[in-house]
Amino acid sequence: MRSYINDDFFLEKGFRISTDESLINFDLVYKYLDQDSYWAKNIPAETVRKAIENSLCFGVYKQNNQVGLARVITDKATFAYICDVFILPDFRGIGLSKWLMQTILNFPELQGLRRWSLATLDAHGLYSQFEFTKLTFPERWMEILRPYQSRVKEENE
Repeated sequence: MRSYINDDFFLEKGFRISTDESLINFDLVYKYLDQDSYWAKNIPAETVRKAIENSLCFGVYKQNNQVGLARVITDKATFAYICDVFILPDFRGIGLSKWLMQTILNFPELQGLRRWSLATLDAHGLYSQFEFTKLTFPERWMEILRPYQSRVKEENE
C-alpha cells in the first residue's frame, strides 16, 4: 500500500503507534469500548482482555498516554478483520485515524493478504481512502450476532 501520511509529522509531535501489548492501557480501552463505542456497549471486561490477548493490537500514544487503538484479527496469511478502531475525542481531526490505518495496512506481517474486512456505521469516508469498498458479494457472507447483554439486566436475573 502507498503511504499518504508522513510518519515524522506525528512522531515529531510526540505520537507513536505500537503493537506492544504491554503498553495498552486496559482500563482506558475497556471504558471506551464499554461506555463510548456504539459497537461494544456492555462488553464484559474479561471479553476485552481475551480479545486483546488474541489479536494484533495497534495502540496510538501521545507521550506514552494511550489515545487510540485498533485490533486486527488475522491468520497473517490470507485474511484480516479490523475492529475496535477508535481515537479519543480530544485527539480527533488531526489525521491520527488515517495514520493508524496506513500503519496497519503497511505492517510487514500483514503483507500479501487476500482479503481485509471491517464493519462501520459512520467511517466509510475514512476507510474508502484505503481502498475499502462495500462487500463485493454480500450474499456470500453470513453471521451469527449475539449482542452483549446489559450487566444490570444480568445482575437482576
